[in-house]
Amino acid sequence: MQSDSFPDGPPGDLPGEGGDPADTAVRDIADVPSAQIITTAAVHLMSAAAVKCGLAEDADTEAHLDLAEARILINALAGLVTAAAPDVGGTHARALRDGLRTLQLAFREASTHPDPPGKGPGERLTGSVV
Repeated sequence: MQSDSFPDGPPGDLPGEGGDPADTAVRDIADVPSAQIITTAAVHLMSAAAVKCGLAEDADTEAHLDLAEARILINALAGLVTAAAPDVGGTHARALRDGLRTLQLAFREASTHPDPPGKGPGERLTGSVV
């Protein structure tokens, strides 16, 4: 969108680009490899699950503990890791599997009544972690 005041678009836009934020976002995403997008999504799930498992590094860790939410996040992470592993490459897949296993074990440790082997979060997809 151009105006008489700014013939090349609003200030901050490169000439000829039009300045549409959606176009910029599409170009930015188009430049990112799929393995990086998948890994970024997995890291977000891991971080949220870690906080919900009580692994946050702050004084109020107990206030963040929510194993029901952690279970959902770990299940989602297990699905993503299992589905994406063949496509993201060995190094990325190993790191994602290690992070997932660590969270599954942390969940089991934080639970007052641990699930039977093979029944914990994500274990339907990964197998038992114990």
